[in-house]
Amino acid sequence: MAQLIGLDIPFLGLGPHRRSDDPFSLLLLPRSTSELASPKDRRRIRWEHNGLTAAVRGGARIAAISHHMRGHLEQVYGIPRHAVVDLPNGLLPGDHADVAPAPLPPQAEAGFLLAMGRAVESKGFEDLLEALHILSTQGERVPHLLLAPTTHTETLTGYQRQLQAMVHDYVIDATFLPRFSPIYRSWLRSPALRGVVVPSRAEPFGRIPLEAFASEAAPVVATRAGGLTETVVDGVTGFTAEARDPMDLAHAIGRALHIGARERDQMRARGRTLLLARHDYEATIRSYLRRHTPWAMALSAPLRGGA
Repeated sequence: MAQLIGLDIPFLGLGPHRRSDDPFSLLLLPRSTSELASPKDRRRIRWEHNGLTAAVRGGARIAAISHHMRGHLEQVYGIPRHAVVDLPNGLLPGDHADVAPAPLPPQAEAGFLLAMGRAVESKGFEDLLEALHILSTQGERVPHLLLAPTTHTETLTGYQRQLQAMVHDYVIDATFLPRFSPIYRSWLRSPALRGVVVPSRAEPFGRIPLEAFASEAAPVVATRAGGLTETVVDGVTGFTAEARDPMDLAHAIGRALHIGARERDQMRARGRTLLLARHDYEATIRSYLRRHTPWAMALSAPLRGGA
């Protein structure tokens, strides 16, 4: 008894290589797809489709990390409903632990907005810069922006250079952070934080709002893109805007900048409650194992008792 779990896009092609006598079941867990991340790459999308289809024919299950991803897998990739299992994304208990505080850039100490994520167009960072430019032209005093569209590469990508040019051209008060660092997460706990902005154009799930909820950061401003709608509810756990709509995003950020202390505290509490109730990843995994691989839970019990 064993189960092989293929996590993310590189393993979606396992299906055609599985034999009928393989001594394991297969679960594929795509946290995104090329249709969402690289819609112009039709060759890769076909490869994913063929791999997922072959896997399902061989009896594999496909995990959906959000209601949005379930619909996406069923409608765009043609995965039968019976083959899709819900495995909502979330945070592990260790993710809730305090992160050692890192010094803020001096310009951010008086107040800042934070936006971070992978440096890809689907994250919508250019829409954020357009929105901040709109607010400035309307006379709004926009706090310093900590902008972290990150990669692990040594040199800037074309997309990062485009964002840098926008910051310069719009004269946006910003610190540009192109390299990934875990210290950015510590800034979610800073008392100088005025808001966390998630301007995604497409989002299978959206982990950053959960990071904010775990750190009691508020308010969160997010687009109504994909899985973000399941965590950021307008006026409840944050403020929302249409994806690819800088004007609407500017309006949502403006609302966030004028939030009162009581409403901020309420959003902190509601976000934390939602995180613990629906996005405890350890509880989600245990629930999946109990339902689909109960033998794994039975095998683990003696190990815990003998420890």
